[in-house]
Amino acid sequence: MADMTSVSGVDVDGLRALRRDLHAHPELAFDEHRTAGVIADRLRGLGVEVTTGIGGTGVVGVIDGTSPGPTVGLRADMDALPITEELERPHASQTPGVMHACGHDGHCAMLLGAAEILGADRDFAGRVVLVFQPAEEGAAGAPAMLADGLLERFGIQEIYGLHNIPGIAEGDFAVRPGTQLASFDDLDIVLSAAGGHAMAPHLTGDVIVAGSALVTALQTIVARRLDPTVPAVVSITQFTAGSTNNVIPPRAHLRGTARCLSAQARDEIERLVGEICASVATSHGVEVELTYERRYPCTVNEPAAAARVARVAAGIVGPQRVDANCAGILAAEDFAFFLQEIPGAYAFIGNGPITDERGPVHNPAYDFNDDIIEPGARFLAAIARQALTDLS
Repeated sequence: MADMTSVSGVDVDGLRALRRDLHAHPELAFDEHRTAGVIADRLRGLGVEVTTGIGGTGVVGVIDGTSPGPTVGLRADMDALPITEELERPHASQTPGVMHACGHDGHCAMLLGAAEILGADRDFAGRVVLVFQPAEEGAAGAPAMLADGLLERFGIQEIYGLHNIPGIAEGDFAVRPGTQLASFDDLDIVLSAAGGHAMAPHLTGDVIVAGSALVTALQTIVARRLDPTVPAVVSITQFTAGSTNNVIPPRAHLRGTARCLSAQARDEIERLVGEICASVATSHGVEVELTYERRYPCTVNEPAAAARVARVAAGIVGPQRVDANCAGILAAEDFAFFLQEIPGAYAFIGNGPITDERGPVHNPAYDFNDDIIEPGARFLAAIARQALTDLS
């Protein structure tokens, strides 16, 4: 970025410093007390009306236009991940075992930049609600904010979010109408049998053999049982059993995840996981206890809102740098819960190429690209203004 303190109404240097401060002081889900305080103070300094404690540690800012009108929400997530930062950067995490490995520090900076733009020029009809959400990373902060009456208290009619994506060119935008991100469910499977000496396997069901068969059988769901045009994955990521080499253990514990880009496929996956577990239990003489927990639904963009995102982004970076019908990906987002309640859209902004110095998300080498704060802030401010105009 150029050494300018302000670009397009955004204090670029100040936001870069703030983003790096948040990066250096990461906080996990529902523990974002310092982060929330920094954000609230920054908003108040911009003359924004602030409410704290929504959904636990959530922060909500309100910017009213010069005349009454509809209300549009903009959302950024605040929480970090339980990952140890790998590279020694000046702004590296100062909290052992915790880092901003997904760019939520940058998302907050972009939304604060949008607050600068909108707060400085309120020549619009309606209200913009800035939603700084806790606990996106698997802890469902969005439902917590909804349960606290976020939509009703602030009258939000549409909502928009923006997430950085490493591997997309720096500052490019991508969005799609319909399902953008996957559903996310947890599998927890316990296999049990009598257990016994390894010399006499015929006297007990073997939970290790059964578990191995179960892992293999579960892979046939995506490969052979689902519509191959629907992206989906069933992954067993943990298999724990046994403590020595001459005992068939009485218990094995498997954990994993199921993700897909279709509500119908999600139902089918859950049904098939149950059938396969029962079949393995019968064929191997073991007991199987399955806990299938539905976590996040698919993130489904309202088509008109997705088209609006593409038009607004094209006005900022040019149409050649906007993919208006990008492929859906199997990551999951609890922004999906907002979109189950009201229209809106979730978009991507490119974080630039993946390198040794700037890795993929959820990776110890990840870092947010500060050069996309300014275009991200401009986009968020512009999509709010355009949505207010279209809703009026």
